[in-house]
Amino acid sequence: MEGVSKSRSASIRAKLDHPIIDSDGHTAEFEPVLFDYLRDVGGSRAVDRLLALPDSPLAFRWYKLSPQERREQRQTRPHFWVHPAANTLDRATSSLPKLLYERLDEIGLDFTIVYPSIGLFLVHLGDDELRGIACRALNKLHADTFREYADRMTPVAVVPMHSPAEAIAELEYAVRTLGLKAALMPGYVRRPITAMRKSGDAARHAFWLDLIGLDSEFDYDPLWKKCVELGIAPTFHSGSVGLFTRNSISNFTFNHIGHFAAAGEAICKALFFGGVTRRFPGLTFSFLEGGAAWGCALLADLVGHWEKHNADVAQLYNPATLDQALLERLFSDYAPPAYRGHLPYPTEFRSNLLWGREERPEDIDEWALCGVKHKEDIRDLFVPNFFFGCEGDDSMTALAFDTRKNAFGARLNVLYSSDLGHYDLPDMRDAAKEAWELVEHELISEQDFREFVFVNPVLAKTRVNPDFFTGTVVENAAARLLNQHGSKA
Repeated sequence: MEGVSKSRSASIRAKLDHPIIDSDGHTAEFEPVLFDYLRDVGGSRAVDRLLALPDSPLAFRWYKLSPQERREQRQTRPHFWVHPAANTLDRATSSLPKLLYERLDEIGLDFTIVYPSIGLFLVHLGDDELRGIACRALNKLHADTFREYADRMTPVAVVPMHSPAEAIAELEYAVRTLGLKAALMPGYVRRPITAMRKSGDAARHAFWLDLIGLDSEFDYDPLWKKCVELGIAPTFHSGSVGLFTRNSISNFTFNHIGHFAAAGEAICKALFFGGVTRRFPGLTFSFLEGGAAWGCALLADLVGHWEKHNADVAQLYNPATLDQALLERLFSDYAPPAYRGHLPYPTEFRSNLLWGREERPEDIDEWALCGVKHKEDIRDLFVPNFFFGCEGDDSMTALAFDTRKNAFGARLNVLYSSDLGHYDLPDMRDAAKEAWELVEHELISEQDFREFVFVNPVLAKTRVNPDFFTGTVVENAAARLLNQHGSKA
């Protein structure tokens, strides 16, 4: 491709002494070929079945309804115009691995981990059979089309997780048969509420979100164990458009703002409180495209809640510790006239909100599953295991490096996420440039930038798979980095 020397991103990369690793590029699936793979895996009717599903990303239900019907059905305004169009070269690049491969120097990237677009939704399909067919087809397609370019890019396997068995089966196939080494997992599973299953059409709208790590319908520890065995670092890229407060029927941007962060925070909290990082300390978990600000806030909130509401401190609020005689004397001395005649306060009129109820001891320690006994345990179970995907133009990435504001003076693990192929990056040639502007605007240092685009991406994958970058153009740089970290350890 012409124009590499003209690219600002290429110039920035040329002056660095370390690679730039993109932890979140995107491909735009070429539907005719995807449909061929669907038919190959699921039979001749697989495509028609997928297009007919109400929750299919290809159903376009919103567009088939009138404005009045959208209002009556509260049909959420979906994504629109996600991929480049006026920039036709970028549109083609997002669908053609060979073209992307040829342009990586121009884009300023040494290596990129490629995520799907349609595939982000396939893992959430409600049809149990078709979900597995669709994910298998997409994994086969991407394994075939990206294999030739493995030295500079690798696609992720999409892994459905409605049950641990389903997830393990697809993960085994993707790694052992297809040779994939990265995985996209849904951050939640939408499940029907059991009590509503006999309520007709209303049951379709009565659901709860299984966040995998806490209060799940299944024990997912066998999956995490399989991830360790196969060398897979779980990555979550689910959105929350259409859920709760992000369900405008007319405004996509309203729904989109903050939705990746909300979904990431939910699964992150579940993994933490469910004790997954305690039981599997060697696993890293990445949450993409939501930025780092929510991670900084979550760490601070965890510490604040521990300080004010751990099992020991909670006893300060136990109704059993009330000095009833003192309470009645104070009310007698200070209560306004309307209060008189109501003391002693009858127990049967005491609300749960103001007075609380007797709690079982085993229900009080909400930190038991994650084994937090001291405040510092929060740091040790959170900071090393969680990685936060940040787009290049996200100025809030700087918060991850702010040791003055972050709890424990921590530096959170941020991953550079170009989002190439989607509208967040209008021109792929600006990928590295956008990220480097954080340095030019003095929001982060050059050392911070090195961690953002190189150190953290390497550590996120090699903690569980030291050979992740073997055979790639960044193999030697990654090996030197791991040797340095091993020496420090």
